[in-house]
Amino acid sequence: MANTYHQIYLQTVFAVKYRQAVISKEWKQRVQAVIGNLINETGCKTIIVNGVEDHMHCFVGLRPAVSVSELMKTVKAKSSKYINDHNLTKKRFGWQEGYGVFSYRQRDVDMIFKYLQNQEEHHQKHSFRQEYLDLLKEFEIGYDEQYIFQELI
Repeated sequence: MANTYHQIYLQTVFAVKYRQAVISKEWKQRVQAVIGNLINETGCKTIIVNGVEDHMHCFVGLRPAVSVSELMKTVKAKSSKYINDHNLTKKRFGWQEGYGVFSYRQRDVDMIFKYLQNQEEHHQKHSFRQEYLDLLKEFEIGYDEQYIFQELI
């Protein structure tokens, strides 16, 4: 689109359904690559995709014509289909409903990239729950505790 200039950096965070730790180190990189390709196919730019056993982070340069909800719907639906079609988990795989999304400035890109690059190390000290609540607090996002995480009953 002519005369449309933008710089939109977003970090999205989403969890495995019931926060189950089922993302295996053996296939995690493959799924991260699939997610990165899905992001790029929307016309957005993948900066980094990384996560651990129970959740993923995507750092993205968002294209203004693409809504965050459209992007996340595509990423979550098609990546879970990939996981299920390739029988990567013993049971049917799904992402938990919802996600977190946080915006950054150009000068934050390197810092966020490094933070996401070191997720395994980070989660040796901090739980996903604490990380997510810290992000909500840092960005001053109001939330209702009962809707943060869906637990397996």
